[in-house]
Amino acid sequence: MNSGVASLARGTARWLAHPRQDERPLAAPDYASLDDRELATLAARGREAAFREIVSRYERPVFSLIFRMVRDRTLAEDLSQEAFVRAFNAIRTYKPSYKFSNWILKIANNHTIDHLRKRKLDTVSIHGSPHASTDDEISRTRIVVESRDENPLEYVEHRELGGQIENAIGDLREEYRTAIILRHVEGYAYDEIADIMEVPLGTVKTYLHRARAELRESLAHLES
Repeated sequence: MNSGVASLARGTARWLAHPRQDERPLAAPDYASLDDRELATLAARGREAAFREIVSRYERPVFSLIFRMVRDRTLAEDLSQEAFVRAFNAIRTYKPSYKFSNWILKIANNHTIDHLRKRKLDTVSIHGSPHASTDDEISRTRIVVESRDENPLEYVEHRELGGQIENAIGDLREEYRTAIILRHVEGYAYDEIADIMEVPLGTVKTYLHRARAELRESLAHLES
């Protein structure tokens, strides 16, 4: 487990020090065998172990999404913990008809966007966070543009190209940047992005279309 996830796991213990109390005691189930919807129902009834299982399942994807948005490991840890606190406080509002993974990533994304708008952070590095402490962290947070078979000259050229792409993505408005990262870095489907961003499917397509257009315009000089 990387240090970010480990820190997040330790933080969870503090958040759940005073869980809600269920009025009707239930026999302890095998939480690891339950699906997300069942876990959310038990967590809403005050089952601390159910929410711990939720954190165990989603600490990595939540941390990864936030890390790619803010490009700072310590900040991503803090925002991840805060996102889980928000999820815990809102767990009673979760509707089982909604895909749980999209629900919790929506909370994480909204919290991160709020932070970006307040702090005006706009650094999206294709080479991985400068705060990444392991090869795995660097790999997980890098947008790969170079080929494994390239020669040293090509590698340098691709790094220069990558820096220009990085700056162009950083100049995008927050909604466009989120859509681009979720689609082209995280690999989410259009309907999942719509759920996470809480916008219609057509809006997601519009965001991506406009983001790609802005990127093409910003990078047009590379084609000459």
